[in-house]
Amino acid sequence: MTISGSWQRAARGAMLLGDDGQQRPTIFAEMSALALQTGAINLGQGFPDEDGPAEVLEAARQAISDGINQYSPGLGLPALRSAISAHQKRFYGLEVDPDREVLVTAGATEALAATILALTQAGDEVVTFEPFYDSYAAMIALSGATHVTVPLRWPEFQPDLDDLRAAVTDRTRLILVNNPHNPTGTVLDPATLAVIVELAEKHDALIVTDEVYEHLTFGVAHTPMATLPGAAPRTITISSGGKTFSTTGWKIGWLTAPHDLVTAILAIKQFLTFVNGAPFQPAIATGLALPDSYFTGIAETLRDKRDLLSDGLAAAGFDVTRPDGSYFVIADAAPLGFTDAAAFCRRLPELAGVVGVPVSAFVRDDRKADYASLVRFAYCKRHDVLEDAVGRLGALRS
Repeated sequence: MTISGSWQRAARGAMLLGDDGQQRPTIFAEMSALALQTGAINLGQGFPDEDGPAEVLEAARQAISDGINQYSPGLGLPALRSAISAHQKRFYGLEVDPDREVLVTAGATEALAATILALTQAGDEVVTFEPFYDSYAAMIALSGATHVTVPLRWPEFQPDLDDLRAAVTDRTRLILVNNPHNPTGTVLDPATLAVIVELAEKHDALIVTDEVYEHLTFGVAHTPMATLPGAAPRTITISSGGKTFSTTGWKIGWLTAPHDLVTAILAIKQFLTFVNGAPFQPAIATGLALPDSYFTGIAETLRDKRDLLSDGLAAAGFDVTRPDGSYFVIADAAPLGFTDAAAFCRRLPELAGVVGVPVSAFVRDDRKADYASLVRFAYCKRHDVLEDAVGRLGALRS
């Protein structure tokens, strides 16, 4: 089957179409199917295999019982918008008007889609770092804008500031920043954040920040772009409850921004999902009000899982980065004799009973060679699952 027009551009942007115009599965779908077929441990997709906090789950059940099952207001339920505003103040000192500067969305993915579609058009440019979350390229292509990337190179995955300065021009409409970063797990350093604001001001660009891993950093503090001097009036901050509360299937996300930008984005969002997840919204509000110990605890737990998997990968013979945030660790398979990570990932279930995904799935064709031997593994799994995976990966040494 073929598709055409703007949707074809979007599908090509997300690398869902072959050169013959035929649809093809994403590498994530392919690897997950392979895990099911072979019984391999799936460390490819970044979803937790444990439920979130009991208070949050119970709040959702109570909301359903209380009849919160119909359309919510277009901006989102007041309880959640107020909780998001309070969260921004509590953790970052940001003042956000819950009635004018907050929009609840169907996950961060919809927030990104609505933002890109609302604020860009043909002739505009959108700058992202590369590797990048796959929906970025698809939405940029759908909008008609041009996707410009700045490479994050192994092993530090921090951008070269000269590359960044060269990428942002007067044609740049959006600078899209994913921090902490998927797939590399890097947390951008203060110098990079400062240059992003400098360039946005110089070229009158808007800053869009994907901060879904904001509470999942290890030994470094998350710095929202909107807290930097001069950034708030031109920044759209996006996050969600899925990663923080292990409720990825609920798809409750949000954005905060100046009122005029929220209004423009809402004009597009209302024709995407209209509204979503009514009983889950008060549940996420409950989660955002949990004590500090919850937020520090999830980061500490995830750091231990990072170390368990990272040490296991290193023992198996990979070169391994030590990410400062997110769900993911990047490992280089070249020391094991595999220079093509895509081919290696297709063989890994047979070789070791584990699934990962090649980092080349997150880059454009002209940069695949730079990431050819790198594999992303997710460590947001139970300890016993990670221990099993580490034991299986040991087979690569034998």
